[in-house]
Order: sequence, then structure tokens, then C-alpha cells
Amino acid sequence: MLTKSKYIAINFLCVFVICAGLVTSVHSQVVIDEVIAKVGSENILLSDLEGDFSYRKSLDPSITDEIKCAILNDIISQKVLVYQARLDSIPVTNEEVEARLNYRFDVVLSQMNGDESFFQEYYGATVDEMKERYREDQKEQILAEKMQNNILSEVKITPDEVKQFYAAIPYDSIPYLNAEVELGELVLKPEVNAEQKKIAHDKITDIRNRIINGGEGFSELAIKYSDDFGSGQRGGDLGFAKRGTFVPEFEAVAFTMKEGEISDIVETEFGFHVLQLIERRGNTVRVRHILIKPVITAEDVTLCKEKLDSIRTLIVNDSLTFELAVKKFGLKDMPSYTNNGRIKNQKTGNNFFESADLDPDTYFAIDEMEVGGITSPLEITMPGNEKYFRIVKLLSLNKPHKANLEQDYDKITMAAKENKKQEYYMDWIKDKIKSTYIEVDDRFKNCSEIQSLVE
Repeated sequence: MLTKSKYIAINFLCVFVICAGLVTSVHSQVVIDEVIAKVGSENILLSDLEGDFSYRKSLDPSITDEIKCAILNDIISQKVLVYQARLDSIPVTNEEVEARLNYRFDVVLSQMNGDESFFQEYYGATVDEMKERYREDQKEQILAEKMQNNILSEVKITPDEVKQFYAAIPYDSIPYLNAEVELGELVLKPEVNAEQKKIAHDKITDIRNRIINGGEGFSELAIKYSDDFGSGQRGGDLGFAKRGTFVPEFEAVAFTMKEGEISDIVETEFGFHVLQLIERRGNTVRVRHILIKPVITAEDVTLCKEKLDSIRTLIVNDSLTFELAVKKFGLKDMPSYTNNGRIKNQKTGNNFFESADLDPDTYFAIDEMEVGGITSPLEITMPGNEKYFRIVKLLSLNKPHKANLEQDYDKITMAAKENKKQEYYMDWIKDKIKSTYIEVDDRFKNCSEIQSLVE
């Protein structure tokens, strides 16, 4: 029997949709499915709960069945958002869902060295079959995220509210902050020499000829030869994409091809490509490609490091400011380039780093450095395992201290805003719950999280 109840939640979205399902499909016993809760027209199944529980159990074997109450709360929270998103007609495109699926399954495949045969053996289904199985789950997750973003985008914070938030914290509860540094960087990428560029061009030319004249399959050659690991394991398939997704040289070709057509060789910053248009749908295209990257040699790396050393000398000798050097010599596609070289901490959203946030090479390079000092060239690994090099400047250093408005205004502002978001979100849930029909199975009424919600 189901009992109507209210649900008020502040928990954010559960992100285990695919991972939970994959773990369940391998490790859990068959679950006889049934509806255990309902939010409007959105059903919550026993398999949803068991799947999430199995995933968490695989990460932490010590957890018990008691956590299922909290898991059900998380799922109900997401369903409230999904239900409201559908009422508000928030759009989710097929391209968004496909991109999310590709990303999630690329992560799984990367842990299997891209072996789709092993994937199929392990999970009992192909990648495409598993994508279809979780397509609706991913659509719901995107809907919930968009709804949540819409709700919280309305939250603003004023300087007076920040001061009030800080003043309300008991002195003994004000945190003691670790030392932090602010860093600038100037990044260079080793340039490919002409000989390696010719070798790569010859290789992509041969592959294209094998497709055009030899009748070999594009997908098979992509799997075998493409240096784009993610798409290569899918036969080069990049999924549907709109304009602005690809680099200009690639995009100019992709959006002018006919379905089934094989392109000429296209050179981009990533290397040499050959493309095939699979399908055109409105203002989007579905393209597969094969990428061949020229090899960076030891000599190329040496030249790059020597150039960085020369730039560092100019800065240290006051012949050029660090900021101007970044503009003149730095890589334009680095996020720090448009911020005068300042590096943004992706974890916190500001420009400051604790020692734990730094990679070991950078940490030891600046450990004994005075503010204003510049390191020797350091190697950094970029997405795709590419090796770039940079010099790093220590812009500022905050020693360990108790949080205060003068030194930590940005951090306190973020904390105050998050607190306000939570309050705003709870008020939103309370308001929506009045007009949302929510039911929970009697079996879960003994959960402390559920008891207070049952009328």
C-alpha cells in the first residue's frame, strides 16, 4: 500500500545513474521490480533503489541496508526536479543526451583499455545496447540538473548579506585556513618538426586511399589507427554536434559534406583528419573521423624548453613583464591566457591554491620561492596525454590564518551564497510540494528520513 506524503530535501543530485546500473547488471541478483514511490506521474522502482545501493556497496562494502532510506530520499529529490522540469517544458535535446552517454561510457571504456569486446563480455551487452538502456535515465538527470540550475540561478548575494553571514558565525567556529598561493603561468606547446608532420600526412593519406580505393571500412580503420582514443573506439563516431563544437578547420568541412562522403585531408591543431558525414539533422551533423597526430620528438621538446628559458630571462631581467610575455608568447587556447596568466583553481572557482591542490612538480618548484619568483620550465600533462611546458610565477602567498573578511572575502562570499542557495532551494521544495502528489510505500515509513514526511 502506498501512503501520500510530503518530501522536503536539500540533497543535490545523485550522479550514479550509469555506474549504479552497470554494477547492478553484473553483481546483483534479479530484482522483481515494483513501484516503491511516486512523484506526480514519475515512478520510482525498487530496481532504482537497489541499483544505487549496489553501486555504493561496491565502493564501500561496510555500508548496510540502513543507507537505503537516504538513497530513496536522493532519488525522490531528483524526481521532484524532473517532474517540475517536465511541467515547465524544459528542453533536453538528443544531442545533449548522446554527448552525456558518450562521455560516461568513454570513462568506463577507458578503464578497460578501450576493449569493447571485454565490455560486452563483462556486462552482457554491447556499448550501444547499454547506451539505449540508460538513455532515459540520462535524459532525466539532465532535466533535473537544468531545473536545479534554473532555480538556483535566481540566488544573488549582497555585500551586507556576506557581512551578516560572517558576523553570525561563532568565533570558535570560524575556520583556520591553510596557506594559499596565487599563481600565473605561461604555457608553450612543443612545435612539430617538418619531418614528423610529413610522416603523419603520409599515414593519413594511405588510410584515406585504403577507404576510397581499397574498399576498407572507415570504422574498422578508425578503431585500428585513430589517435583520438575516445571516438576511435566507436569507429570514429563523434555523435551529433552543432556549430561551434569543433575547431574551425574541422567544422568548415564537416558542415559542407554530403551524407556518406569522405573528405580530403584536413589539418587542425590536433593533427591530420579524414572525415565522413554519417547524418545531417537540422543544424547538427553526425561525423566520424580518423586522426593521425604527428609525433613530438625529443628535439622538439628541447627547443620548446629553451624558448621558455629565453622568455623567463627576459622577464627576470625586466625586459618584459610577465603579463605582456603571456600575451606575446603564451598559448591562446589556455584558460589562463585571457586572465593575464593567472591560473584558476577549478575546484574552488577562484585563483588560490592550497598545497594539496598543486601537482608535485609545481609544489616543489615554488616551495622556497619568494613572491614574484618564476620557475624553470615545468612539464604538464594535458587532456589526451599531450605534454606541454610552462613557467610559473608566484603572484601572492597567504600564510595560515583564521578566516576573515579582509583576506578571505571571496571564500566567505561563496559560503554565504551556498547557504542562501540551500535556504532558497528548501523554500522552493516546500512550495512545490503543496501542488505535487508524492507517495511512498509503507515499507519505508519507518525510515527517519521518511517518517517526518508522511501525513
